[in-house]
Amino acid sequence: MLDDGTLEKYIAELSVTGLTSNPTIFEKAIGGGHDYDEQIAELAANESDPEQIFFELAISDLQRAADLFAGVHERTAGVDGFVSLEVSPLLADDTEATINQARDLHGRAGRKNLFIKIPGTEAGLPAIEEAIFQGIPVNVTLLFSAPQYLAAADAYLKGIERRIEAGLDPAVQSVASLFLSRWDAAVIDEVPDELRAKLGLAVGQKAYAAYRELMASDRSQRLANEGARVQRLLMASTGTKDPEASDVLYIEGLAAPNTVNTMPENTLLALADHGQVGGPIPIDGGDAQSVLDAYTEAGFNGKELAARLQSEGKESFAKSWNSLIDTIKGQL
Repeated sequence: MLDDGTLEKYIAELSVTGLTSNPTIFEKAIGGGHDYDEQIAELAANESDPEQIFFELAISDLQRAADLFAGVHERTAGVDGFVSLEVSPLLADDTEATINQARDLHGRAGRKNLFIKIPGTEAGLPAIEEAIFQGIPVNVTLLFSAPQYLAAADAYLKGIERRIEAGLDPAVQSVASLFLSRWDAAVIDEVPDELRAKLGLAVGQKAYAAYRELMASDRSQRLANEGARVQRLLMASTGTKDPEASDVLYIEGLAAPNTVNTMPENTLLALADHGQVGGPIPIDGGDAQSVLDAYTEAGFNGKELAARLQSEGKESFAKSWNSLIDTIKGQL
């Protein structure tokens, strides 16, 4: 996408205003072809640690992408135009190591429009707070429910409050990424037909209502008066996994102001081809609660499923990471 002009085309023609990466995306890119073989060989001449070789590859790619989005970043006064790089998923339960790696990666990348992705796990929350306090833009990843989102938002706000108390600029950007399609994929074999492909939308709408309520709170307004930015809600994992559902389900159903939607390339192209975005999500989440109640009545425990999905997501990224590192090892 970087070499053949595809990303530039998407920015110019499809209104793309940012790009994200994760261990699974890089695993497929590096392990599924030979595009990186030459770079790996060059880096291996001076570096024997496969993890460091990977980060050099990733940073190089994301620096190029960040530069393509620099115009968007400047035009939107630093709101859009971000790219994202994730800390090692093997650090998901290690607060201090996550903080140290976030600081290191952000410093090495040297781009103001680069988010460091930190998981919204129990150990990740204090790392998010500290990274924000240190002025590192953060994309909080692996969030699956409104309560998990609110915990991440609280960590962000605490970091901003500490910056204000310390006399530092509070305008540190952040997004909170809510994973959606995995909800429907998790229940697809058990859900009644009338509830099929509705859970992810309801979770997203419920989180949006919590987001708008937080934005309007006294706490958020006080910070805004000091110059803080809103940590935007980001709709993630928006590629439809149910073969019977619309391929733009999570785009059309979760459009809302002051949010971000990251989508796989095929979903982006489907949206451009036949997507029809209507009205935005109602501020109160619309019928989200009634849909969630129907799932509860059907025997699904939302809180337990959210915890399970976060745990499985963490394990999935770790598995991709290990496969990625093994692939690089095999070329050393």
